[in-house]
Amino acid sequence: MSPAPSGPGDALRQLIGDTPVIPVLQVLDAAHAVPLARALVAGGLPVLEITLRTDAALPAMERIAREVPEAIIAAGTVRDVDALRRAADCGARFAVSPGLTPALAEAEVLPLLPGVMTPGEVMRAHDAGYSLFKLFPAEQAGGIAMLKALAGPFPELQFCPTGGVTAASAPDYLARANVLCVGGSWFAPAAVQAAEDWGAVRRYAAAAAALRHTAD
Repeated sequence: MSPAPSGPGDALRQLIGDTPVIPVLQVLDAAHAVPLARALVAGGLPVLEITLRTDAALPAMERIAREVPEAIIAAGTVRDVDALRRAADCGARFAVSPGLTPALAEAEVLPLLPGVMTPGEVMRAHDAGYSLFKLFPAEQAGGIAMLKALAGPFPELQFCPTGGVTAASAPDYLARANVLCVGGSWFAPAAVQAAEDWGAVRRYAAAAAALRHTAD
């Protein structure tokens, strides 16, 4: 793999470390946030993306930041600077966006993992200083075939494919040299949260944490 250039991605790489999978979580009840986070961290996945798609998201971040300090909270589905600031106030360490706007690119609130889907979007985000991107939605964008295509003109850039990635397909994604990690939502579906089956969450996390990059 070509050395990653310096820039905003450096802070993200330090936060993500060698975590192969980032759980993408839609928390439905803030009361579930702490046991959910504890199960994921215990299973070996400390980096947790809480999507800003429910009313429970920000309270969930606050509770996790306060009671599970070993968790590294990412705010997902960040679409504007106001959401970025609110997430930072609630304990988020970095943010994940479905795309990149000029306002988000200029904000210096949190490290940002910007979403891209096309080569043009990659070029614009790279011009803004980014070298690590969320490929989103990964499957709809072409999945592994798209990552192979992007590696040609952009060999120095890295991606976190998210959207349609499953426990079964994650190893194939992680085999790509230009994939740093993947985002997945199979860890805590609504039924598992409702049943408070944190043992199942921990088992899912442990299996995902055992995945490692296989690319040369």
